[in-house]
Amino acid sequence: MATIDRHILEKAFRATTNPLRLMPDFIIIGTMRGGTTSLYSYLTDHPSIGPAYMKEVHFFDVYYHKGLHWYRSQFPSSVQKYYSERVQKQQFITGEASPYYLFHPHAPKRIARVLPQVKLVVLLRNPVNRAYSHYYHELAGGYETLSFEEAIRREEERIGKEAKKLAKNEQYISYSHRHYSYLARGIYVDQLKIWMDLFPREQFLILKSEDFYTDPASGLKQCLEFVNIAEVGLKEHKEEYERLNTTKPPRMDPETRKRLVEYFEPHNARLYEYLGADFGWDK
Repeated sequence: MATIDRHILEKAFRATTNPLRLMPDFIIIGTMRGGTTSLYSYLTDHPSIGPAYMKEVHFFDVYYHKGLHWYRSQFPSSVQKYYSERVQKQQFITGEASPYYLFHPHAPKRIARVLPQVKLVVLLRNPVNRAYSHYYHELAGGYETLSFEEAIRREEERIGKEAKKLAKNEQYISYSHRHYSYLARGIYVDQLKIWMDLFPREQFLILKSEDFYTDPASGLKQCLEFVNIAEVGLKEHKEEYERLNTTKPPRMDPETRKRLVEYFEPHNARLYEYLGADFGWDK
């Protein structure tokens, strides 16, 4: 009971002090199953980066109806920033990570309207592996009952109409669009074009997930440079990354993998041309 009471009191305190709270300096917008949780965890370990109350706030996709006062209540206060900068003599910023933002049809324009100067971090993972990891994440969470092959075969049937409803109605929240978009989320170029039509390219940091998995410390360094925070006290995060990512799905059926590699190849080619970088996912 005491724990519940403390939670209620803390929530009420954050709500009543929301005018004094900061808005995010950066947002990790995706992709789901691309390393966003690990990167955000490393960033918020830094003494100059205050975490949001929840890692995945999901305001600009799922909870937009709650209003900006609710969103502000998720972040540290301006008093904390003042103390850090004036007393401790160190920088202070805050941010969040909600990987559905990249894929959600209304998140880009909502963020552009509310936070036009925000810095946007994107982790892009081989879409074949991302889809498979996403599927097992849903399976483990109890959201999925189909086999992987059946789920991707029925994806259009499950999310096609939902995507149209979302596009027409900004207040609509789609369970299927969020949970069963295994292949659609991997067509990154179409998603990035929407974002980059609204924000200048210098506000984006795009990291290849596979590079981040191999060398988390290097990815963290790039991100800190991007958000203009000195890498004071940085440590090697390889072991911590491996601890956070111990669960691996079984090997994908080779025929399924071959089919998905072929499916994503033209979309990846468009992405490489658009970004001017070959991620080497089709090998």
